[in-house]
Amino acid sequence: MRVAAVDLGASSGRVMVGELVDGSLELTEVHRFWNGPVRVGDSLYWDILALYRGILSGLREAGPVDSIGIDSWAVDYGLLSSSGALLGNPVHYRDSRTVGVTSSFPVPAEELYSRTGVQVLPFNTIYQLAVEPLLASASQLLMIPDLLAFWLTGSMGAEVTNASTTGLLDVRRRQWDVELMRRVGLDPSLFGALREPGTRIGELSPHLGLGPIPVVAVGSHDTASAVVGVPASSPRFAYISCGTWSLVGLSLSSPVLSAASRAANFSNELGVDGTVRYLRNVTGLWILQECLRSWDVSLSSLSFEKEFGSVVDVEEFSEPGDMPARIAAACARTGQKIPSSRAETVRCILDSLALAHRRALRSAMELSGVDVDVVHVVGGGAQNALLCQLTADACGLPVVAGPVEGAAAGNALVQLGVRGVACGEVVRYSPRGGDWGALEGRIF
Repeated sequence: MRVAAVDLGASSGRVMVGELVDGSLELTEVHRFWNGPVRVGDSLYWDILALYRGILSGLREAGPVDSIGIDSWAVDYGLLSSSGALLGNPVHYRDSRTVGVTSSFPVPAEELYSRTGVQVLPFNTIYQLAVEPLLASASQLLMIPDLLAFWLTGSMGAEVTNASTTGLLDVRRRQWDVELMRRVGLDPSLFGALREPGTRIGELSPHLGLGPIPVVAVGSHDTASAVVGVPASSPRFAYISCGTWSLVGLSLSSPVLSAASRAANFSNELGVDGTVRYLRNVTGLWILQECLRSWDVSLSSLSFEKEFGSVVDVEEFSEPGDMPARIAAACARTGQKIPSSRAETVRCILDSLALAHRRALRSAMELSGVDVDVVHVVGGGAQNALLCQLTADACGLPVVAGPVEGAAAGNALVQLGVRGVACGEVVRYSPRGGDWGALEGRIF
């Protein structure tokens, strides 16, 4: 069986073909395309039509496949008219329109958490909708993977792992919280019927000319797919899905909704197979990406400082801006050594991320009462040997690197009807460029 995994990240999208070979999943990248914010006036948008075009190009390059699955980032959405037309480009979650919304919201944060289990973040869907100018004209809201699946098949719905990030889903019942929707002025009919991962959405529309290929709901939140792709050999594991964000957490059977959990800003997001992803959103390699953008260089062109220098609170750096200057200012404000070179700035970022990983992991274990023996780093951060080693040192636990394409791996595994534990310890890759597998399965 051959499946196409469409995985959309905050900076790039890719279409990968997955097959089971000798008990391991083999992933072959067939197409990669750019993704990122587009500023128009004062607003920041996603170029959703370019993403759709990239997906179609990738599916054509993939050749014959038995099914297709789509995963992406969370919280963002498209609004459709009664005829199914998109009312406007989806707004990027880093847009400033929700600044201050959480402080004046009609439902107290304590109650929201007890119902939805989602950490308070200003870009959560529930807060975006509070300032959405197109809402009165909309007949349907679709999360990004659901919107793209609708364009491919003509079938509307809401995959549950992504729906759980909206702040509008009852985390205990895995159903929409209709009462909450009405209290915040939202029409429940705006939200589609929920689908669990593994559900058949429909077939590709004939006009696409790609054949009657089934489109299957996977863990459409990329972190949900990434957790499926973790090659854990025991249930006592933690994961860090490390990319633009670091999602640090545990896979649980039920949510943790205590006051202490809310105060620590942990989320209970739904996972595949009835699980709960108990995690904290930590500002991740976005900080490094912004520095590289400011310097106009690639990471491979930089050296790494060998010695510890200074650290910053990564939570202060979730917004765009002159990242190197802001890091230097934070170090000065806290009486630490100011990085004097790019190498020292990079080392500061990686040390700060490792310590943030430790804080989040220790809190997750304490709040859930679950101990772990190993940490799996999946996603792009698994390629950074120094970050993996610093995280292992900080956490005092072995860190296993990979798979790098964790979300695509989990996406493919759901389509294939199997899970990461059943597919060997290492996912094998056939990359189009670079050696993704250099650190796969390495223990730090």
